[in-house]
Amino acid sequence: MAIKKAKKEKKVVKKKSEKVVEKKVKKVSKIKAEKARTMDELLEATGHELIGFKKGQMVKGSLTSISNKLAYMDIGGKTDAVVMGREFLAVRDYITGLSLGDEVEVQVRSLEDDKGQILVSLRGAASGFGWDFFEEKMKNDSDVLVYAREENRGGAVVVAPFGFFGFIPGSQIGDKYDQNPEKMVGKKIKCKILEVDSAKNRLVFSERLVSEPETVKNEEKAAEELKIGKNFDAEVVRVEPFGLFVKIELGKIILEGLVHISEISWEKVDQVSRFFKIRDKIKVQLINKEGGRLQFSVKRLLPDPWKGIDKKYSKDAEYDGEVVKLANFGALVRLEAGVEGLIHISKLAGGEKLNIGDKVKVYVETMDVDRRKISLGIVDSKKKVMYK
Repeated sequence: MAIKKAKKEKKVVKKKSEKVVEKKVKKVSKIKAEKARTMDELLEATGHELIGFKKGQMVKGSLTSISNKLAYMDIGGKTDAVVMGREFLAVRDYITGLSLGDEVEVQVRSLEDDKGQILVSLRGAASGFGWDFFEEKMKNDSDVLVYAREENRGGAVVVAPFGFFGFIPGSQIGDKYDQNPEKMVGKKIKCKILEVDSAKNRLVFSERLVSEPETVKNEEKAAEELKIGKNFDAEVVRVEPFGLFVKIELGKIILEGLVHISEISWEKVDQVSRFFKIRDKIKVQLINKEGGRLQFSVKRLLPDPWKGIDKKYSKDAEYDGEVVKLANFGALVRLEAGVEGLIHISKLAGGEKLNIGDKVKVYVETMDVDRRKISLGIVDSKKKVMYK
């Protein structure tokens, strides 16, 4: 018992001694801090260690304060870092949903300004949250308010919540805006979400699903009843570098679809506007309607020049052709409309120089009908023999 009592008394004395030492250390530190003339002396006196930051660095921060225009984050610096200006506007929807003390990952955008503040960004943290937000909105068929920023390639580029950019195609703009994306610019638009793809950074909206839900419903029903392979009279409503947008009329219902550049002609098409213009009347064939998007073809209403081509062009036989394209891998030669073959660059190693538009005598080396590829050799006009 005496031993236990002695040990207990020893522990009490030790604790009292530690407290006395701790008080003395604090007192000395306080005196040193008061006498400190530089930041280094102050840090040494208080035992505080500042964390160094680099531009672009990702760090953890906790929300300490928020207002209508900015937010403060504790990231372990001398003062709280600030989220302000465009960075705040871009994540306002996200940050207003946080609570004081919530910890998120931030990126250092600029080091200390004249006020000693570090500017940080929460875009990375808001991004994942934002994609989940749009997925949920699409799943629940909820409205989303966006801001139409500019007209671009047959539609309107919009700024969505969380600073995300999206697109409203011209086909998804209703009578409220006369199907004209230009009339949307500068306005807040209520939309439904058509597509969310975070991997491709793609957001697609529809204004018509909000302003004309019944009309859209009738159009979708009419589109479902269309049969693949059926031909229609159509009118070109828009010409884009990647193809034509056309409309077909089914009584009072008008449906719009795309003729991709690859479906315009059996020949290679480099410039769509050379073939068609707005308001042209054309014949089209429906080839796809997956996802409710109609895809048409013009070339499939014309004879396929590759049908039976292996009987028309024989191996090693000579034919007349015209150079239509030059590339670093060789020259493309047109044998007839829609049928081209390649003279590989290795076949031109003898110094033969070709230009677009040149008439050349060629022979067939190989032919792959399934892949629509023909390998050609050029006939030596001087020796009157063929290189093989």
